[in-house]
Amino acid sequence: MISSLTGTVSHVGLHSAVLDVNGFGMQVQATPQTLSTLRLGNQARLNTSLIVREDSMTLFGFTDADEREVFETLLGVSGVGPRLALAVLAVYAPAAIRTAASSGDDKAFSKVPGIGPKGARRIVLELADKLIPLETDTPTTASGAWQSQVLAAMMGLGWSEKDAGSAIDAAVKDSPEIAASGDVGSILKLTLRRLGQDGARSSARASVN
Repeated sequence: MISSLTGTVSHVGLHSAVLDVNGFGMQVQATPQTLSTLRLGNQARLNTSLIVREDSMTLFGFTDADEREVFETLLGVSGVGPRLALAVLAVYAPAAIRTAASSGDDKAFSKVPGIGPKGARRIVLELADKLIPLETDTPTTASGAWQSQVLAAMMGLGWSEKDAGSAIDAAVKDSPEIAASGDVGSILKLTLRRLGQDGARSSARASVN
């Protein structure tokens, strides 16, 4: 089993990256947050999980061992494959996932694209005693992490750090109640919608001029 990779980053895409490990280009699927930490030409180390299927072998990369553990635990849920498990980690930090699972918060999981109400209930039922908050986790971990998660997701979609940061600040200023919720998915959608509106206004002004 390949449990980690260390190499030079030779490519970073929207959903994956390639690390040059002793002359071998190893492609790794990862969340936008993880991909945002990689820089072309720099050395990087990722914890990995190898998923073997009849027709494929796919590596998934994570910034730390806890993120990998949550990913692999999610795979134990009926109907949850690696893509869906990665989607959960793209929306919530590992600590937030542990909290939601242990507290039976199925609504949190239903906010992940691809997971409906029935699937969310199944997740909390099957993970209630398998994903519990770590002793180092605090109640503010989930709510305090949304800024970096949303920023990383925006950068993963191609926005610069400056533009993404400005858009996030403007969006949460207009809707402080959503910011207070700490819901990464809702804040990300709000920010993208704000960027779309600003783009439309800029195009309108250019047409008038």
